[in-house]
Amino acid sequence: MKLLAIAILLLSTLLVQEATFVLGDVGTTNSYEPPYIPTACDGSNRGQFPPGNLFAAVSEGLWDNGAACGRRYRIRCISGNNRPCKSASVDVKVVDLCKSSPCPNTILLSKTAFPVISRFPIADINIEYVQI
Repeated sequence: MKLLAIAILLLSTLLVQEATFVLGDVGTTNSYEPPYIPTACDGSNRGQFPPGNLFAAVSEGLWDNGAACGRRYRIRCISGNNRPCKSASVDVKVVDLCKSSPCPNTILLSKTAFPVISRFPIADINIEYVQI
């Protein structure tokens, strides 16, 4: 009986260490290529892009008939093939609707934003995202 209790305690400890706690919504991301303009939010206005070019295009599910324009999301990598995740998160501004239909990911990140959270320049990764 004592051995069983120790085994359960050990297993529970291992599971807690491996668990990833998610506080936002879960989806997928990848990077997307220029040209970035015109966008569905503000056409060819280059002023729509935030400092550092940390921006994103969103899928129909987040687009909300254009209400997503200007929204900001904090995104972090939670998993993917070949352990792509960096420990950082990235804050991005929505400037566009994903140009592919259906969009291959929940959120597509600019070439500047994606490497903040991924070790690889191109990879489908699982993310946690929260509107900020």
